Amino acid sequence: MKSQFFAMPELSMRFLPVWKRHLLVWWKVAIPSILGHLADPLIYMLGLGFGLGTLIPEMGGTSYLLFLAGGTLCYSTMNSASFEALYSGFSRMHHQRTWDAILNTPITLDDIVLSEILWAATKSVMSGLAVLLVIWILGMSHTLLSLWTIPLALLIGLCFSAIGLIMTALAPSYDFFMYYFTLVITPMMMLSGVFFPVDQLPGVLQSVSALLPLTHAIDLARPLLIGNIPHNIMLHLIVLAVYSLAGFYLSLILFRHRLSK
Repeated sequence: MKSQFFAMPELSMRFLPVWKRHLLVWWKVAIPSILGHLADPLIYMLGLGFGLGTLIPEMGGTSYLLFLAGGTLCYSTMNSASFEALYSGFSRMHHQRTWDAILNTPITLDDIVLSEILWAATKSVMSGLAVLLVIWILGMSHTLLSLWTIPLALLIGLCFSAIGLIMTALAPSYDFFMYYFTLVITPMMMLSGVFFPVDQLPGVLQSVSALLPLTHAIDLARPLLIGNIPHNIMLHLIVLAVYSLAGFYLSLILFRHRLSK
């Protein structure tokens, strides 16, 4: 029985109707959701960018506003995927019993978990697009390379939705997620170079930062917004892909164990 928990995922196209179901539900509240995606980056850009930007005219070889824009894009994308995978995913699994209803069809748990990851990643792309739109409106970036942040937002979403589902599989209640945001998301935001360069951190913390997926996401996004090709592209992509695949597999194991009880 235990060996079934660790079996490799068996996936099919049956995840697509579940993804479409989530899209139809979201469509009913699309306008408030979109406004929420726009409000968060605007607050960061206007509050921190223009506020601190007057005191810090340049950082990392560019204006502080554009420096902050790259970090905010990745941070907002991470947050969007995390909230969807944690709070909405937990609601569908535990309170609404949506998963139980779906499992009474030919759709398997493997397909459901995949659909949750892909839907959360879809929401993260919406968030990334909203931030990119703000960046364009404020005239901070005009390079065509900035368009590559859109597929990057998808990869960031896959990464953090997969990690988030691990917490969802372990969570006894909504309160559990506060530990994740307080002990994981917030420190990651501070250590990954969202607001200041990582090389200003002590050496030990720089080593920790190099292991964090948000650091690798920002190292890709920031040069693209400036109009430069990022260094070590394959390394950053591999790190994000490994986190995504490992998170998916581990969350699936945990969900199999939880739902078997």
